Amino acid sequence: RTLNERIMLLDGAMGTQIQRRRLKPKQFHGEEFKTCKGDLWTCNDILCLTAPAIVEEIHLSYLEAGADIIETNTFNATSVALADYGLQDVAYRLNKAAAEIATKAAKKVSEDSGMQRFVAGAIGSTNRTCSV
Repeated sequence: RTLNERIMLLDGAMGTQIQRRRLKPKQFHGEEFKTCKGDLWTCNDILCLTAPAIVEEIHLSYLEAGADIIETNTFNATSVALADYGLQDVAYRLNKAAAEIATKAAKKVSEDSGMQRFVAGAIGSTNRTCSV
């Protein structure tokens, strides 16, 4: 119904907002993944588990700027993409956490503004091809 009444705005790039914060590798690893081999600083999605407050802050900034729809921080949160970091087993938990973080932010701004906000799941391409 809302789409019939007005144009709705989608949030912007999550990755750019994460990069602007100049986070340290330790923030990507958090306590849970501090012994994880490899650099997680290129795995923005993992922040949903290691630094959820940062992800929520970014969602809130987009919503407060006027976005009607925010996307979950899950662009590379497939088991295929996470396998590069040895994290394929956390894909479900990561996606669930991302949805919960985005939903929390959308509900807060919806209640504060009186205008319903929405969450869309984001999924990007993988680094593997389906062809042989």
